[in-house]
Amino acid sequence: MSEIIRILIPMAGLGTRLRPHTWSKPKPLLQVAGKTVLAHLLESFNTLPDPANIELIFIIGYLGDQVPQYMAQNFPHIKAHYITQPEMKGQSQAIHLAREFLHGPVMVVFADTLAETDFSLIGKEDVDGYAWVKSVPDPRRFGVAEVNDAGYITRLIEKPTEMDNNRVVIGLYYYRQGKKLLAAIEEQIETGKSFKGEYFLTDATTIMLQRGAKMRTVEVGAWLDAGTSEALLETNRLLLDKQTHNLPPVKFGPDVIIIHPVSIPEDVKLARCTIGPHVSIANGCTIEDSRLEDCIMDESTTVRHSVLSHSLVGRHVLVDGVHGTVDLGDNSCVVCKKP
Repeated sequence: MSEIIRILIPMAGLGTRLRPHTWSKPKPLLQVAGKTVLAHLLESFNTLPDPANIELIFIIGYLGDQVPQYMAQNFPHIKAHYITQPEMKGQSQAIHLAREFLHGPVMVVFADTLAETDFSLIGKEDVDGYAWVKSVPDPRRFGVAEVNDAGYITRLIEKPTEMDNNRVVIGLYYYRQGKKLLAAIEEQIETGKSFKGEYFLTDATTIMLQRGAKMRTVEVGAWLDAGTSEALLETNRLLLDKQTHNLPPVKFGPDVIIIHPVSIPEDVKLARCTIGPHVSIANGCTIEDSRLEDCIMDESTTVRHSVLSHSLVGRHVLVDGVHGTVDLGDNSCVVCKKP
């Protein structure tokens, strides 16, 4: 059996850019392309050299009690631990809270990071770690990786002011020895190496590099954002385009038109409606006398007499008589009646 890989998943943020949805659930439990963001993330670990030999360490905060419940119901076979981050002082501080797990090989994966990549390379090369990157037009909102002629990372720079280096680190890291990461984080905190009061993992990783660690970058095929409603809808479109047609075995009546790609589970009730393209509907929904295009519908939502596009709708929502775009959190009700 290979050595256990411990995967740290910081997810204590408030998710303010995704309100109203994150008033009632943490961002990783939002739906996209037929699954939660977290489910897509966990399934990406199937490409690890030994995917059954992992432990997950969730650093949780606001509404974090929903995560253990979700994992127990949907991924009971995965060993998971939960640590609460009471203060938001940055990525490194969150990881430091999980210091008892920082030994042996460690990955750090931010919860809203969905990427097309293959983790099977881990352990095949004599390096101390990897940082996954993606080239973007404007890197100034992110951290970037500087690489030397030999292909090794020389430093990571958080929020660069220049545009010449656009190799953005996407929030996905592998460290061969977790204890070296811990030592670097402790030095970072002791010396106050922070940016606007937050301790960033890029700075801790740079301390490791200065101590002689050899790390390479890995370019991802696609980097899918799940941080805003707009980004979530775009990610829904991209993921659905890559999936095979995801339809239940039951056939809908002749008054139902499906335009692929869509994701529809078995228990959804459809009547006199057109669904698609790029629509993701969760369990327990009812859609009647309506048209949906470019939409995400969370569990147990009802839509009647409506034409919706570019819409994100939470759980237990009623939408009746609406034509246009909506962004509705859980337990909402919007009914438009003609005078």
